[in-house]
Amino acid sequence: MTEIEITSLAVRPELAPRLWDMEDSWPEFSRHDPIAWLLYPRLVAEFPEYVFIATDGDEVVARAFSVPFALHTPERGGVLPGQGWDRVLMWAFSDRRRGVEPDTVTALEISIARGRQGEGLSGRMLTAMREGARAAGFTEVVAPVRPSAKPAEPETPMAEYAYRTREDGLPYDPWLRVHVRAGAVIDSVAPVSMTISGTLDQWRQWTGLPFDTPGPVRVPGALSTVHCDPEHDRAVYLEPNVWVRHPLVAAEEVSG
Repeated sequence: MTEIEITSLAVRPELAPRLWDMEDSWPEFSRHDPIAWLLYPRLVAEFPEYVFIATDGDEVVARAFSVPFALHTPERGGVLPGQGWDRVLMWAFSDRRRGVEPDTVTALEISIARGRQGEGLSGRMLTAMREGARAAGFTEVVAPVRPSAKPAEPETPMAEYAYRTREDGLPYDPWLRVHVRAGAVIDSVAPVSMTISGTLDQWRQWTGLPFDTPGPVRVPGALSTVHCDPEHDRAVYLEPNVWVRHPLVAAEEVSG
């Protein structure tokens, strides 16, 4: 049995073309966020030390994306944005272009290959991301988390769902639970973390659903309902995420 190896693209740049080899569990509509379309290729090229890939022999089994940005500027004030995933990715590239020194790392994505879920890979990728940020001198990792069980109840407000706990006090949601067990605290809800808009034909192609009735539509894999507007031939999905903060302990404190 081979041992799974997790490395950054800065260490193994030859693996960059293989980031997309694996079949993941993202719903098709989620691949059409315009910010991701614009900036993900640049993320791989310009921030390889914050992109991680896991291999099992020659098989790609997981990937993770993160990026540094400046959160504690006078205008941002350390407050995580309500526009979540989209906003923080734009901040990262704006900061780089303007020469603003980053002070925080945000996680963007952890994806596990189909058939490899349940092996603890998500937690290992999160650990790699945290350790990479700490080694680079950062003291905090934040993440706009996409709760894994939320698609089962898209009508439930995220502000209610995010703070639901089990009897042991840990989050009800499995993916939020992984973060909290790793030392994170829930900070806030990002109600408009990602915005995906398309024609009704596009949504039909992405989901296989008719999209012919005005109002909310339940879509498999969506964290909230999609608003369908046949009169204007549009449907819009506003994805809510949950901001968590991971304080990073200094390396000497860990060893001590």
